[in-house]
Amino acid sequence: MPEQSIRHTMGRGRLFDSILDTVGDTPVIRINNLAPRGVRLYVKAEFFNPAASVKDRLALNIIEAAERDGTLQPGQTVVEATSGNTGIGLAMVCAQKGYPLVVTMAESFSVERRRLMRMLGAKVVLTPRALKGTGMYMKAVELADAHGWFLARQFETAANADIHEATTAREIIGDFAGDRLDYVVTGYGTGGTVTGLSRVLRRERPETKIILSEPTNAALVSSGVAQERGPDGAPAASHPAFEPHPIQGWTPDFIPFVLQEALDNGGYDELIPVSGADGIAWAKELASREGILTGISGGASLAVAMRIAERAAEGSVILAMLPDTGERYLTTLLFEGINEDMNEEERALSLSTPGYQMG
Repeated sequence: MPEQSIRHTMGRGRLFDSILDTVGDTPVIRINNLAPRGVRLYVKAEFFNPAASVKDRLALNIIEAAERDGTLQPGQTVVEATSGNTGIGLAMVCAQKGYPLVVTMAESFSVERRRLMRMLGAKVVLTPRALKGTGMYMKAVELADAHGWFLARQFETAANADIHEATTAREIIGDFAGDRLDYVVTGYGTGGTVTGLSRVLRRERPETKIILSEPTNAALVSSGVAQERGPDGAPAASHPAFEPHPIQGWTPDFIPFVLQEALDNGGYDELIPVSGADGIAWAKELASREGILTGISGGASLAVAMRIAERAAEGSVILAMLPDTGERYLTTLLFEGINEDMNEEERALSLSTPGYQMG
């Protein structure tokens, strides 16, 4: 075995003016132990963003685009409907820039997300589980209209896909410069990632196949049923193909307007549904076999990437998007069966030596 030297680091070569300057430039990491032989499988780890998810990108650009065009005034309250990650990203941005933030969120989403947003200074207004994503969306609209607040509109605003075109896609182009990239796998929450990626990859890497995914039991795009919309592109009703699913952050109960561009313009090559159970299983595999902690959505992306890897030609290169960190799912099915107390094997290890034992 060759002798290895201690690892060294040299700093980033710059000093950051604020936490917001650390958004983006997330690493692409090779999967070594899980990938089938003959292919190279990578993940883009979006939990390296400062508030630990891909939504930091759009949160920052929504606020800065509104500052540029004057639709957000100094000190004005920002309001948005979110399953959690966009709200956390917005809370980080608003805390740094000095805007009050109110988030509306269905009570079905994990409680750690509520606590994180409140820790970052936001107010969180819960909506009934039965009203799904549409209910929390309509509550945000109602609050914005009643109080004159700035509605972030993550599901409709051009600022969403634009930031993925300008950052996420450019990072992938740069990281795979001079190398092959056969497949990129992503789900959709707002649709910003796939729409922004497709704008750039279709033009600069046309050989790269874009694989889109959605939950098996909430296959809105696969259904072929068009989304009912209002005049501003906002959802006018819950989509009939929606059922509740455990892949938080993916696929609300409507097809977002931001995603519609990719659907209309051929922004993906194949649509592969994935079950929540597979997402959970592969997130656990990724953690225990690769040391990479991601959420159920990241596990779902990896599940689809593994299916592609099994059928791909030898030498293929596959990239899967990991939207967030597994720590955002501590109270969900992802951590079911992972106990706080010692199990029998751990208790036996404790008893194998005489000292320092728990009573």
